[in-house]
Amino acid sequence: MKDRPKAKVAFICTHNSCRSQMAEALGKLLALDVFESYSAGTHPARQINPDAVRIIQRLYGMDMAADQRPKLLAALPAVDVVVTMGCGVECPFLPNRHREDWGLEDPTGKEDAAFIATAERIERNVRDLADRIRGGALFPAEV
Repeated sequence: MKDRPKAKVAFICTHNSCRSQMAEALGKLLALDVFESYSAGTHPARQINPDAVRIIQRLYGMDMAADQRPKLLAALPAVDVVVTMGCGVECPFLPNRHREDWGLEDPTGKEDAAFIATAERIERNVRDLADRIRGGALFPAEV
């Protein structure tokens, strides 16, 4: 994998304010050696969910609001992997080499425990995705 460029992963959600932003932040924190993380939404909110910002800060010491903003799908670069968060909304087609849905329930409006559970599940999923990319499961070596 040393000779191959890093994969580009886009985390997609309707409002790009909570789950997809958490995934982008955790991708940057936990998988920077394997893939570049991006997020976007079909109907972006004006700001990142403050509860998501607070929980990611508390659990991981990251201020995702410092360099992340909700954005439209059109703002994304070409990506290799599209991960939908489980929005129940049909996302427009984005060219990619692999697509998967993480089926995450939106914690917006719920107590901290829901945000913590979502962050922990995203962390597991990000680590798993990085392992699959690193190990060649998603993109076997070209012959």
